[in-house]
Amino acid sequence: MKIKNWDTFSFVVAYHLLILALLPSFISVFSWGAVALFLVTYIIGGLSITVGYHRLYAHRAYAANPFFEWCVLLGSALSFEMSALMWSHDHRLHHNHVDTDKDPYSIEKGFWYAHVLWLFDYKRNFDASLVGDLMKNPRVVLQDRYYAHIVIGVNLAVFLLGWALLGSALASFYLGFLVRMAMIHHSTWFINSLCHTIGSKTYARELSAVDNAILALLTFGEGYHNYHHAFAADYRNGIRWYHFDPSKWTIWLASKLGLAKNLRSINNVTVQKSLVQKDKKMILEHISDDVDEFAAELREKLEELSTAFEEKASALMIKVRELKKASAEQRKLLQREISALRASLKETWDEWVQVTRMAARQYEFAH
Repeated sequence: MKIKNWDTFSFVVAYHLLILALLPSFISVFSWGAVALFLVTYIIGGLSITVGYHRLYAHRAYAANPFFEWCVLLGSALSFEMSALMWSHDHRLHHNHVDTDKDPYSIEKGFWYAHVLWLFDYKRNFDASLVGDLMKNPRVVLQDRYYAHIVIGVNLAVFLLGWALLGSALASFYLGFLVRMAMIHHSTWFINSLCHTIGSKTYARELSAVDNAILALLTFGEGYHNYHHAFAADYRNGIRWYHFDPSKWTIWLASKLGLAKNLRSINNVTVQKSLVQKDKKMILEHISDDVDEFAAELREKLEELSTAFEEKASALMIKVRELKKASAEQRKLLQREISALRASLKETWDEWVQVTRMAARQYEFAH
């Protein structure tokens, strides 16, 4: 790889070397107050990226009022990850061309390329049409125009505040700036590298993106990356009650406080319909050359179950829509019909899971 962005390369290398060089000196001034400063700035900077840059701007998974937008636009200065406009441009490019040469941080070019080396190699060919909506947002445009000023101002203010509270310029600079920035960077980079390498593929098995619950702990819920690539418009990444997704909780709380609205989420039936279609396509392609009795029975069963699931899911959605317009008298009958359809749909889904798992064992492919 030939380095094209020497300024970015020099900056990344320099702050990593500085972390190592200053470690012995920092140990002598260590304090739990410095750790607290690190955690507060890490959380603010990290959530500004996940809640703001990623789910609000890159994917428009919800809408926010100007105050909330300025919170994330200013908080993002703690992350040193470009303006919201440029970050969203590159991320939309990633989703549009994932795992191809047009993907800025394609995992196909290697783990370390996807992790950090792409930053030194990437030359942005800015496509205004890709972020036309964001270019109409005056707050996003203003942040982009004065990004360097905002970054310097916010980080200088945090450093001075930390110095005043801790009584040590070194402690404030080391944990409240250097280590915080490095942690946010590597957490974000691991989404591009580790979350396209190690984990499970539950929702989009044709993609490299995986769900990694451990990484979700470091990235405020971004580790459920396979689901995200399958349903990028959802404001949630972790859709189960036990999924660790503070970004989702922050957006939900903001909506209750009147700071956010129009939260977009994919209902469970839609998710299952997508999985049925993808599973069926994958398995049929895998056994396309097989002519034995098992393969023939499997094809027939897949067609039967997928058709049944599609019909029941469609009937359920129709009844749900009818329920919204129904009178009080009609609602009781419709609710009973909906409950019966949900139970029947669950039976078909459970049978689908059993059949696909059996196919996975028989043909030894991941499920």
